[in-house]
Amino acid sequence: MEMQMTGNERQMQVRTDGSRMRLGPAVNSTLAKSLGLLLVAFAIWVGASDASLAKQPSETGVPAAPDPPALAVPAPSPEVLGFSFVNGSASTLIIEKDGKKYLVDLATHNIKEVEESSASVPAAGQDAAKPPESQAMASAGTPKAEKPTPGVYEPGDDFLFSLPTGRRLERHGFYVNFNHRFAFNPAFTGKARGHLLLGLDDYALASFGFRYGLTKNASVEIYRSPSVIGRPIQLSAGYNLLDEHDGKPFNAAFRFSVEGQNDFSRNFTTDFEGIFSRSITGKAQIYFVPTLSLHDRPLAVPQRDIVNPFPFQPCSSPVAADVAGRTDIRPCANTFSLGVGGALDIRPTVALVAEVIPTLVNGAEMGIHRPAFSFGIQKKIWRHAFTFGFSTSPGTTVSQRAGTRATMLGDPSADTPSGLFVGFDLTRQIF
Repeated sequence: MEMQMTGNERQMQVRTDGSRMRLGPAVNSTLAKSLGLLLVAFAIWVGASDASLAKQPSETGVPAAPDPPALAVPAPSPEVLGFSFVNGSASTLIIEKDGKKYLVDLATHNIKEVEESSASVPAAGQDAAKPPESQAMASAGTPKAEKPTPGVYEPGDDFLFSLPTGRRLERHGFYVNFNHRFAFNPAFTGKARGHLLLGLDDYALASFGFRYGLTKNASVEIYRSPSVIGRPIQLSAGYNLLDEHDGKPFNAAFRFSVEGQNDFSRNFTTDFEGIFSRSITGKAQIYFVPTLSLHDRPLAVPQRDIVNPFPFQPCSSPVAADVAGRTDIRPCANTFSLGVGGALDIRPTVALVAEVIPTLVNGAEMGIHRPAFSFGIQKKIWRHAFTFGFSTSPGTTVSQRAGTRATMLGDPSADTPSGLFVGFDLTRQIF
């Protein structure tokens, strides 16, 4: 090999096997790249060494000062976000919006408006630093939209089946009730009961009504039943005197109503009813509903076309008019009944219900020889309830609910257990 180099007019040449190679631009480019990579590697090694020395204690034995912590942003208070917690509860809070306070149950997703006085002022004898949850619950009023008060049962409907539950309505709350009774054929006796879906394929007595909460305790109602049983319209007013949500030993309500047949034009009945209930361990409730009906009318189907008006039933007549020729029924009488019922939750939103309504005074004059009774199962959802069951009572107004299918059809055996028919109730709180 011979190398020829140029420097101070000297050259270096490289000879190999008789050939000759000269260092050109390509070799120079490769050397430049290699040199650059060496510089980068050296810089990385120096940086790593500095970082390692920074982590070690200084020669004086004093540890290196840690990096200053990042500044923590303080969390906003609940008041700034518009909500507050309920003392003693892990699943409820109060949210304020547009000047109103609402009680939110995170477990059941229920929301109810809370009155300012009840939400902020503790009850007497309680710690002022802990506003009682029960007081906030009581102010919300309507069941299933408030945190259940321990030991207090929450009925899901205004009706047990035909008996009223007397539950307290929400202030300015508006409620709709639909009741259907398939009373013309029994559910379990007769031909092709399965094909007829226990009577659901048959004609139904459909009633509906509207209730409105004037205040937390006062309410009004309008209710109508079909033409087949007199097309009565019922106007009611009620007041809740006692409520277990307020720490009372039982619930008590009083209602006054007037019913008029043929769309509130004739055959009037005046009703006075007390509704008393008592909770049992928060999962069950019993009901007692004494009812006085002045000028009560028989629950009968007159022999007429449905488009014609219901006949007059003057109380001075000895026998009721147009009731299939029966002579044992009077056109009106003052009656007294005592409804007894109960509800039992078998699931948090499912209840079994049952009731019986014996007429203790003048039942025979209305053609009632056996007490009306009903039972069923109820599904309770927020602001909504559906009850499916069996009954011997086709009527759902205050005075007609004690009447039986035997009186309506003129068949003395139609109010026995073999005469049970299908019925269901629907209730919905609109607002």
